Amino acid sequence: MAEIKIAKVEQGQTKIRSVPVAVTPEGFWCCPSPVAFQKTLKSHHSLTKHNKQSPPPQPQLPKPEKKPSSTTIRSVIASDEIHQNSANSDTVHSIAVPATVQERPPRQKVETLPRKVAIEFGEPGSSDAKVILVGKQGFCVKLSVHKKVLVDHSSFFAKKLAEKDSVFACLEIESCEDAEIYVETIGLMYCKDMKQRLMKQNVSRVLRVLKVAELLGFSSCIQPCLDYLEAVPWVGEEEEEKVISSILRLKTEGVGVTPVLKRVACNAVDPPKETLSRIIELVLRSKEEKSRREMKSIVLKLLREQNGANVADNFNETIYSSCQNCLDSVLSLFRQACEGEKPETDTKQIAVEADNLTWLLDVLVERQAAEEFSVTWGNQKELALLHEKLPLMSRYHISRVTSRLFIGIGRGELLPSKDTRLLLLTTWLQPLFNDYNWLQHGCRSFDGKLVEEGIGRTILTLPLEDQQSILLSWLGSFLNGGDGCPNLQRAFEVWWRRSFIRPYSDRQANGSCHTDSTSKE
Repeated sequence: MAEIKIAKVEQGQTKIRSVPVAVTPEGFWCCPSPVAFQKTLKSHHSLTKHNKQSPPPQPQLPKPEKKPSSTTIRSVIASDEIHQNSANSDTVHSIAVPATVQERPPRQKVETLPRKVAIEFGEPGSSDAKVILVGKQGFCVKLSVHKKVLVDHSSFFAKKLAEKDSVFACLEIESCEDAEIYVETIGLMYCKDMKQRLMKQNVSRVLRVLKVAELLGFSSCIQPCLDYLEAVPWVGEEEEEKVISSILRLKTEGVGVTPVLKRVACNAVDPPKETLSRIIELVLRSKEEKSRREMKSIVLKLLREQNGANVADNFNETIYSSCQNCLDSVLSLFRQACEGEKPETDTKQIAVEADNLTWLLDVLVERQAAEEFSVTWGNQKELALLHEKLPLMSRYHISRVTSRLFIGIGRGELLPSKDTRLLLLTTWLQPLFNDYNWLQHGCRSFDGKLVEEGIGRTILTLPLEDQQSILLSWLGSFLNGGDGCPNLQRAFEVWWRRSFIRPYSDRQANGSCHTDSTSKE
């Protein structure tokens, strides 16, 4: 808060803008519209730039003003002039025009725009103090106010006015950054229902009022502002951040900021792990396909954003528990399908559970915790055996889980051990070959190129003997199945070069011979 001091206003230097003022029965001044106030500020800025760029205009004699035809306005002007001469000969007040009388002011040129605005609060001619707000650009707002109102509502003004002995006090606030909001906030001191007044404002403006109210020690205004912010919706993350940062900066004691902050933080009864577990369970057990698919996408995105925030570190246990439940359900459905019980119902449920497993695997991959899942999937011997007995339409969804694992290994998203990689290929590669043709033509989300690349890279991570065994088995399937089998030719070429063109043993031998010949020389 800038220093407040007594200011002497020299007669004849103040240019006053007559602002229409409406006075309510209880004496409350209705603030001029923010648009009109901002236009005055903009006009002053443009005037300042104009004066810097061009020489000052030649002085002209003022044109004689036309007398107003309304006797009401003339009587108001006369009474206002009498009050000015009797109360303060050095101060000029604005005309307080009743709300019922409206006269359109003449349009002013840029050169004649005012540098000062005068506003009067309460009943016309009853003020006993002035507050002058001086902006950084020299713009000035002069407020005719009442000491009792300032003292009753503002601890800041009460302290400053207590230091003044004069009957008519004049306080000046220099370098005022937000003169418009100062005017609005002081006007709220005359308002009996601040909540009703604030309802007409937006969040950004109320935050500005809250800041000024705290600087002025206007505690009876701070709480209505907080009540407004607690009830009104916040639009967008940027506005939410502004509200929270403004609330956290409040230093006034005894104000209730907790209701506002509860919107973004709470002392939850359930720990995050239990809440996340409930969300996962609700998503997995949804009966509506579209809603389930949309919520899976949203939850995965939110978990990806929180991955580096160490939120619920033990959340992986919940995911693995859900994975085990899905696996048990799939195994039970496969057994029922093999026995011929409710084949259509089993097929639909198998598709749902396989999709759930794929989504849970995506979550684990994002959290870099999918290695244990690869071990569990590789050990599903019974499920792989039952897979061969089921019709293609009932079983192919399971191969999507296998495909996702190979893609993850090929990308380096999960790093299972050598034994686990070999176990996955031994258990699930042939079932994937059997379903591959249908996956390519009957599954929209299946990316054959990506799966083939993942399988090939996974094979090439194994020892050379295992590469040979798996790729020779693939070669037989590919030569018989053609496009119905994954195309692993690139992996086959790499294995061929490693084995026949320049084996590592030959390179090692050449290197040792070169070393021996060098030593002999």
